[in-house]
Amino acid sequence: MMRLLRLWLACVLAMAVPAWAADPPPLAAYGNLPDIETMALSNDGSRIAAVMTIKGERVVVLMSDKLQTIRMMRLQDAKVRSLDWVGNDALVVEMSRTEILGPEYIGSSKFEFWHAIVIPADAAKDPILVFDKDPVMLNAIFGSAGTRKIDGRWLVYFAGVERERGARGYALTSGRPALFAIDPLTGHRNKIADRGSQGQGTGWLLSRDGKVAATFSIDILRGSWQIDAPGGLELASGVATRGGAGLVALGKDGRSIIYRELDESEGRTKWKEVSLDGRSGISQFAYEDEMSRLFTDRLNGELIGYLRMGRRERPHFYDPAKQAVVEQIYKAFPNLNVRMVDWTPDFSRVLVRTDGNADSGTWYLVDMATMHAEAIGYERVAIGPEWVGNISTVAYKAKDGLDLDGILSLPPGREPKNLPVVVLPHGGPHAYDDESFDWWAQAFASRGYAVFQPNFRGSTNRDETFMRAGFGQWGKAMQTDISDGLEELARRGIVDRKRACIMGGSYGGYAALAGVTLQHGLYRCAVSVAGVSDVGDLFSSEKFDKGAAGFVRRSRLEEFGAKSGFDDISPRHFANQADAPILLIHGRDDTVVPFNQSCAMADSLKDAGKRYQFEVLKGEDHWLSRSDTRQQMLEAAVAFVQKYNPPD
Repeated sequence: MMRLLRLWLACVLAMAVPAWAADPPPLAAYGNLPDIETMALSNDGSRIAAVMTIKGERVVVLMSDKLQTIRMMRLQDAKVRSLDWVGNDALVVEMSRTEILGPEYIGSSKFEFWHAIVIPADAAKDPILVFDKDPVMLNAIFGSAGTRKIDGRWLVYFAGVERERGARGYALTSGRPALFAIDPLTGHRNKIADRGSQGQGTGWLLSRDGKVAATFSIDILRGSWQIDAPGGLELASGVATRGGAGLVALGKDGRSIIYRELDESEGRTKWKEVSLDGRSGISQFAYEDEMSRLFTDRLNGELIGYLRMGRRERPHFYDPAKQAVVEQIYKAFPNLNVRMVDWTPDFSRVLVRTDGNADSGTWYLVDMATMHAEAIGYERVAIGPEWVGNISTVAYKAKDGLDLDGILSLPPGREPKNLPVVVLPHGGPHAYDDESFDWWAQAFASRGYAVFQPNFRGSTNRDETFMRAGFGQWGKAMQTDISDGLEELARRGIVDRKRACIMGGSYGGYAALAGVTLQHGLYRCAVSVAGVSDVGDLFSSEKFDKGAAGFVRRSRLEEFGAKSGFDDISPRHFANQADAPILLIHGRDDTVVPFNQSCAMADSLKDAGKRYQFEVLKGEDHWLSRSDTRQQMLEAAVAFVQKYNPPD
């Protein structure tokens, strides 16, 4: 395996730009997990960690900055969610796994449990699974609070659930987590914060010395919440009837905290700041919809910068020297999507990821001392720049005059005129698409289709008012926003209005079903991946799964609209009106949109005598985390669209 890795790195990391290829890459080049999924940089920048696929086998690799292997661990089907170095000598890998729940659980039969593995850089030391083989602890994590170096020793902080000892041994009596400091090299745990009260959700922020700086607690039925400093000092309180409150970060000097709450009178979520001693009062820090990301110091958790929402925005750091690094990096990649993924605390080295036109995903290690950026990895080696279809933003108006936009990906080597089109609405629905490499979109573009990804009302690419404009608009204005974009592309002559299919995942899957049941005469076919077919059933299952939490119920009613209208926006109830063939694709281990949503739609289509296919993804979750089932999904979807909407 070591020899294989060195050979792979030698070929891939020094890959030259390939010449034009007449035939597109195989669908596996798009559907498989990327050759490099993610990377992380150690504190001094001398070590890099990466999740890779090498000859079909997924591994996490620890290597030097010269790409020399230190150690690796096979991942098999593990769903890796994050990589984080603890100093320079250990890597924390967070991953999740869909598990069948035992009789002590009430509600869902399945749950997505998260786990953390600590991998020492020293190959002589065994990896440690946090809370494993500990009879007191449930073998899972329920959130991370970061890392700290205390008295020369690194610690990592995780929330975990304790079992209680009874006559028959340890048993789970509460699902409420407490907070623990973990020694990454020994696995020893030390509880630093107790679990919350019954019926209460709890969160924490740590100070630079690894102690609890603030505790957030919320009544999950009523939504009343409070933030306390140590000693019981109340810093802030309120009522979040929809659960829209919580801790965000330590302030930039470590003497304040930033928290979030929904201002129901304004309809916007505010980020507010309050000093930890409670003396300076509460001030507004920002509106949440203005912010895409906050940056904190990995050494102490304090705020060091932020990234505003919007196209072509770049990070802003409070330290002028760090901001100068940002400007140099963005100047080096002027026409690509740039993301600063990780960096050393002194910003001497930065991991940068790019993608976009002619770039299917490239990783760079930037050395600021030498002002040199070295390409150290390619996400999709088989997809050369000539097979990345041109990506652009198309502005248009909805029928009611609302300004909208969407992302258009064009097929390589074809004139953008009267093209067949796949309309690809995003999931969420509170998400958005931008001018980045999208493997679903690019797979269809490589087969000769224009692909349009509309940012309909309810998307998060603008302000919160735009996002909230989607409330109560499932199957209504959100749906016509999608078809209005199709009409605009046809008006411009880019696509052939009569050669359109619609496909999406999650909410996008719902929109695909609605496009051929609630709407008519628009699409030749529809592909729903893990889509919602019955809003009422989804509402009922979510209430049951989450213990009938009051703010969950209220937020879903705001999202969906009145219960009396659920049937009117549910494609399942209009299966007999479907005017195009439908492909249903769903993972059996989906814990977000239940598998039975597609089963019920299939039954209704069958009863109505409509054309449909049902592709079951065994062992797959909501996020298409496994390579083989991702590929199964893509092959089935492309074949279906090609059958009913041929590209030529």
